Amino acid sequence: MATSDIICVTNKSICEKNGVLFLEQIKKVAEARPLAIVLREKNLSLEEYRELAGKVSKMCREVEGSRLIIHNFYELILEDETDLANVLSYLHMPLWKLEELYNNQSDEYARLREKLVGLGASCHSVEDAKLAEKLGCTYIIAGHIYNTDCKKGLEGRGLGFLRDVVEAVSIPVYAIGGITPENINDVRNNGASGACIMSSSMICKSPKDLIMSFEK
Repeated sequence: MATSDIICVTNKSICEKNGVLFLEQIKKVAEARPLAIVLREKNLSLEEYRELAGKVSKMCREVEGSRLIIHNFYELILEDETDLANVLSYLHMPLWKLEELYNNQSDEYARLREKLVGLGASCHSVEDAKLAEKLGCTYIIAGHIYNTDCKKGLEGRGLGFLRDVVEAVSIPVYAIGGITPENINDVRNNGASGACIMSSSMICKSPKDLIMSFEK
């Protein structure tokens, strides 16, 4: 079973820019046993994402304790007739989209919650965090904490922000943005249940060694 508190977030474009074969890298990441893998491929259509999720889900099922989190495309979890039925039970949503679903499609939201083991949202303020908890999230991802190339020109919100978010909710908070083995303990010491990494997990030669470098 996964014992890590690190969530790996995918980014196919980073792999392509660095000459890394995406699916081969994801297989290595799954075998490294992070806490979870968020399949965050925002540029894909629903059909393209469904095909990719099927491949990644199979990789994760082959590794005991490996957990796949679907990003954005909640429709996949409601599609009882597909090969992914009864396999997908973790979802991460943009907060605005989750709120829209909650307010305007309550029946569909209720059906979705019945199928889910875990539901998360990305939060950028204390108010976001409180709303996510109200909407039924079982965890949140808060950021960005440190300056990062993924958010060039935007100052990191810092550890004080992280601590404020942790204190505002009763669900686990995972930090994102510039998290490294050198600063992970500062993140943990400010109440985070763990952290998310993206770029480093997409281009490293050994995801297993990378995950181990974050060990407590």
